[in-house]
Amino acid sequence: MTHRILIVDDEIDMLRLLKRSLEPDLGCKVETASSGEEAFSMIQEKRFDLVLSDMKMPGMGGAELLRQIRALKQGIAVIMMTAYGSIDSAVEAIRAGAYDFIAKPFDHDTLVFRLRKALERNRLISENIRLHNAFQEQATFHNIVGSSPAMLKVFETIRMVARTDMTVLVTGESGTGKELTCRAIHAQSERKAGPFVTVNCPTVPEQILESELFGYRKGAFTQASSDRQGLFQAADGGTLFLDEIGEISPTIQSKLLRVIQEKEIKPLGGTTSIPVDVRIIAATNKNLAQAIEKGEFRQDLYYRLNVLPLRLPPLRERREDIPALVSHFIHKHASTMGRDPLPVSDTLMDLLRELPLTGNIRELESLMMKGLLFAKGEMMEPEDLREVLAVSPGVVSGDRAGTCLKGLPYKEAKEQCLKAFNGGYVGALLEETGGNVAQAARRCGMERQALQQVMKRYEIDPEPYRRKD
Repeated sequence: MTHRILIVDDEIDMLRLLKRSLEPDLGCKVETASSGEEAFSMIQEKRFDLVLSDMKMPGMGGAELLRQIRALKQGIAVIMMTAYGSIDSAVEAIRAGAYDFIAKPFDHDTLVFRLRKALERNRLISENIRLHNAFQEQATFHNIVGSSPAMLKVFETIRMVARTDMTVLVTGESGTGKELTCRAIHAQSERKAGPFVTVNCPTVPEQILESELFGYRKGAFTQASSDRQGLFQAADGGTLFLDEIGEISPTIQSKLLRVIQEKEIKPLGGTTSIPVDVRIIAATNKNLAQAIEKGEFRQDLYYRLNVLPLRLPPLRERREDIPALVSHFIHKHASTMGRDPLPVSDTLMDLLRELPLTGNIRELESLMMKGLLFAKGEMMEPEDLREVLAVSPGVVSGDRAGTCLKGLPYKEAKEQCLKAFNGGYVGALLEETGGNVAQAARRCGMERQALQQVMKRYEIDPEPYRRKD
């Protein structure tokens, strides 16, 4: 879509000069207005991405025009042109919401650079809003963000399993959104009016977990001064979510198997069983098949839990969802951090798409919170996350894209940023593992072949890292 710029100045010769020079240099449509009143009328009738306005004009001046443009809330960037002696007024305009100002007489190349920068910012803001709006319209899975083929398959599976009352086992790496998925299954099931009770299995000691799940009778142990219902009874008529079920002890596994089979529980110290109407949804990031081979998990319980399996893909299998996730997290946390939602530069977005993100969605959300905290400008840049991403300072420090990248074409600059990051990140992994590529791949959550492809693309040789005996 071609950008549209409106230039406002009471000097007709200036308008003609700027229109004639800026249209070919910026490749955009330039229209002109000789007064603030005329400009505001045009803005109400047509769409403009940017307004370049003189500060001092007869009638409606630049400051008043800015105020009225801001009141329209159309997201139009405004740059003020001002005489040298009116810098204070221009600074006031910046405080009032102008994007930038430029003093007359100005250098043409400087003006073109400033306008391009403003147009790029507006494009990123518009893209950010589009992604956020698209998510708002399509989010039918309770804040589960994604439109990639991998996630569409997950959504279809959620719809399918929600129609049943069978036990579901949700698997996936840490940070892939297992709890959100389990809540979505409950919310779309016939049990949605009932309770959704969560048990984080690894955080509860074994001796306490048993009484928490099944309850106890008075006198069952020293501190049992009265009867107490367990979480199975609390979830009656609804869903019990057992998070990280791969961490429960063999004793609890045995009793849980009985509950699934018999649909009843026996509280600690009790002599009679109590029927319960509960659907169990379990989740784990553990490989239960391997746990069974090691004797750490009961095979019969695994088959009872894994009636309807649902695997959540890691971010590396759905990288096309990263821009929407970035937009979602920025809008989610901006207000609580006292900031407006920031657009993300193309360079940073490309970098985020290339990151291993072994912590998956949870790691990406943490990065966006840090970006909102550390961002110094009007958009989030790689340098704002330099410490977190461990990117070479020579690449992302200095004037936005890095002093060493000035003058390079965008694609070449981006490639150098990615090469520096991958060289540093993969190099550190190989240093830790003594050049063992398979071990390095396991540590960063990648398949060995995928890591080898990254190493080949960025010419990373493991040989110098191999330990000499």
